Amino acid sequence: MNPALDIVIFGGFGDLALRKLLPALYRLEVAGKLPEGSRLLLASSHAGVEGKDVNAVKQWLHKQLDSNESADSHWQVFSQRLCPVTVDVQCKDEHWQHLADLLNAQPQHSRIFFLAMPPSLFHDTCVNLAALQLITPTARVVLEKPLGHDRASALDINQVVASFFPEKQIFRIDHYLGKETVQNLIALRFANELFEPLWNGQHIDHIQISISEQVGLEGRKVFYDQTGAMRDMVQNHLLQLLCLVAMEPPHKLQAEMIRTEKLKVLQALRPVTGHDIPRHIVRGQYARGVMEGKEVPSYIEDLGHDSDTETFVAIKAHIDNWRWSGVPFYLRTGKRMRQRCAEIVIQFKALTHNVFDNAVGTLQPNRLVIRLQPDEGIQLVMMAKKMNQVEMQLQQVALNLNFHDTFANFSSDAYQRLLLNVIKDDLSLFAHVDESLLAWSWVDPIMASWRRNEPPMHTYEAGTWGPDAAAALLHKDSRAWHNNGFNSNIRNLKTAGGG
Repeated sequence: MNPALDIVIFGGFGDLALRKLLPALYRLEVAGKLPEGSRLLLASSHAGVEGKDVNAVKQWLHKQLDSNESADSHWQVFSQRLCPVTVDVQCKDEHWQHLADLLNAQPQHSRIFFLAMPPSLFHDTCVNLAALQLITPTARVVLEKPLGHDRASALDINQVVASFFPEKQIFRIDHYLGKETVQNLIALRFANELFEPLWNGQHIDHIQISISEQVGLEGRKVFYDQTGAMRDMVQNHLLQLLCLVAMEPPHKLQAEMIRTEKLKVLQALRPVTGHDIPRHIVRGQYARGVMEGKEVPSYIEDLGHDSDTETFVAIKAHIDNWRWSGVPFYLRTGKRMRQRCAEIVIQFKALTHNVFDNAVGTLQPNRLVIRLQPDEGIQLVMMAKKMNQVEMQLQQVALNLNFHDTFANFSSDAYQRLLLNVIKDDLSLFAHVDESLLAWSWVDPIMASWRRNEPPMHTYEAGTWGPDAAAALLHKDSRAWHNNGFNSNIRNLKTAGGG
């Protein structure tokens, strides 16, 4: 068991803490992963928070936990860990001293500072922590995105934190890296002889990485209109997934070695600039449409005023190294899409020689689909004989592994995994500052071109798979987006525990 901790959440009664962090910490309590004697200090600028009834947290847990979970089973122990404190991070006053007294009362505890607040408050928070000598050699700081809107602002934010914490104590959250199915991608690649020898341009035709959302703005109007799909999803989530798919095998699954291999991918990611931007990138904004039989408004109507912010991005990218030479990576994300889905599709090449005659049917290349959400699982599509016919006839079949069916009590709480790694002082699921800056360096020229309206914005009906131009991006390469998920017409073969 790890030594006792003091986890200080600045913004302890904010939306992120109540919806994500506290449910994740409660699940760690249920799993027995919170070290004995640990405390959860919920710091908020609201006056009188010390007297706030911790049962308010319990009510939020009831709202956020799954139906098969209970906020009662371990509540007595968990509630005793909770300690609301009033702290205005911009004011050095008696409240800060009170927080210091609480922490110094348990000097043997390691300290985790989770900055669940806008980056504009990072500097004042770190200054006060340092002034009160609360940053110990074992202290860790956790940063939540967005960390900047371009490379320059991201560099400024990271330099602020780095002036108080060394890099080995900084944990930059990307919740997609905490998803169990993303972690399973590592196991799939490096624990199976079946896949790793084929994981290269000699055998793979192309790779698709898609994150589609059905929701619109959902109360995030100001934030999203200032951010857009490129900054919100591509610069972090999609490029991080690309790194995990494309990286070379690390010598060991240790943080520094994994980060080194991810950096190599970003360094080899071919820049998209100039005339290549309209050829390789599509941006779009959703218009009125119909979703699940109900008409929904356009982005402009949702927002309440005109805007050139993109709600959809599709990209054709290349990684210029020996493993992926000639293999396109198609990235896509959007709001108000037909389905909510996040998946990675590995499309293998067609056979170089066909031993069957035309009468057996058309041979289709193999495909590996890694579903990150919802219905997390893996699907391997292959050719097989139609077993209900005497004659040799071939058809595509799918081997399905559904994690919910296969693993009892499977739960995919990304923050639970990430917070556990912070507790363990394990940086392997967190982005290095160089990763963030390289990703921004790749994104910035594209965003600059968009500000010149190059290329122009496409529109797409809500409830569709995005602009026609996104389909054309692949069609001109004689390829198509994988839009069917697991609910396709391919015959499913049951696997052990799955269907």
